[in-house]
This record gives sequence, C-alpha cells and structure tokens, in this order.
Amino acid sequence: MAEPDSVPPSRAAVSRAAVGVEPVALIVDWGGVLTTGLQDTMRGWAEGDGIDFADFERVMRGWLGRAAGEEAHINPAHALERGELAVPDFERELASRLRTHDGQPVPADGLLGRMFAGFRREPTMVEVVRRARGHGLKTALLSNSWGNDYPREDWEALFDVVVISGEVGMRKPEAAIYRHTAALLGVPPQACVFVDDLAPNVRGAAEVGMLAIQHHTTEETIRELEARFAFPLGSGA
Repeated sequence: MAEPDSVPPSRAAVSRAAVGVEPVALIVDWGGVLTTGLQDTMRGWAEGDGIDFADFERVMRGWLGRAAGEEAHINPAHALERGELAVPDFERELASRLRTHDGQPVPADGLLGRMFAGFRREPTMVEVVRRARGHGLKTALLSNSWGNDYPREDWEALFDVVVISGEVGMRKPEAAIYRHTAALLGVPPQACVFVDDLAPNVRGAAEVGMLAIQHHTTEETIRELEARFAFPLGSGA
C-alpha cells in the first residue's frame, strides 16, 4: 500500500553506504516491483467490488501513515504485516470500515484474496533478477505480506534468500528487517542494492546503508541497476 509521504526520494538511488564498498547483492520487493503496479491492482479490485477507491485510500492513510512501532489494536495493517494479526481478523476490520457505492457492507470473507487477485508477474523485472544471479550476485526477496499467496514455484532459481514480513515478525521500513536480510545473504548492508516501489521502504533501506532505488518504471530501474553493478541486465544482456 502506498504510504502517505510528502517528500518522496529522488528517482535516482539514495544511500548512506560507505564509499568504496562494491555492491554484491540485489534485494527486491515483490508487489509493485516483480508484479504489476499496486495502485492499479487496488483500483481494479475496488471497481470490481463496487467500492469507492477514495474511501479505501482514506482508511489506508489512517493506518499506514502511523509510526511503525504502534500497537496492533491501533494499526491493523502493520500488525498484519508482522504476522501479529490473523488474516480473517484483518479482513473483518477492514471490511467494517468500507461500504459499496450503494451503501452495502463489504463481504469480509476472502477480502484480501479479491484485493490481490489482479496482481500479475512483471516478466522483465523477474528476468532482471535471474540475470543478476547469473552474473554471480546474491539475490533476495524482501516483501511485506498481507496474507498473500505468493507464486513460489521458481523462487529457488531466483533467490538465495526469501524474507516475508509475517514469517519473521518484522516489516519494512523497520531497520531490523533490512539487516536481517543482509545477514542471511552473508554480506553487510552497504554491499546490497535494494529496490522497492514505496518511498518509506526505500528510505528505510538507505538508512541502514543500502544503495536504495525507488521503482517507478522497469526501464528506469534497469538503468539504475546497470549503473550500480556495471554490467547489463536488460533484455539485450
């Protein structure tokens, strides 16, 4: 979900990484980076369920704009991402705050499945990760989960490490989850390049020393990655 943020980072990479540290690892987000865009997916779901998207965005601003450390009963979205709140409980909480265009209640059962049903893999970015690993880089997936059923069939071939927020009890942009991912890869954060579509997650990675890139388009991200790793990752690679 897009978190409210009045000062988005530059489209170029931002980092506090130590000068002279060679990047040897690529860490990527799932939804919105290796899939179609999050915003379009949510809009499609809202239209299909007959929900005013502006109403949904208002609820998300109330939850996702809060400080990361607030308690589960205050911030259900953060609690869900950490695995502290069960999916059915979150669905009931969210559904209770929404109405259809004609004022009807939104069915809670299966709400998250309907929300993410429009996600499609972004094959070009998936191939970028595959090529990066083929060049000898260590690769990781770092995703904040909303109870998603991830398509994991080829993950063993794509990633050395997979970190799902609800499975480790941490969430982006908490510093601990970035450090945890780097540690699993066996490299310092300064040797990692991180790609995410959400500005707060990008800044969180940069604050622990990673080279952090905000994903806007596939073409821009490939250019940024090729500049950081100094070898081709696009379709001509």
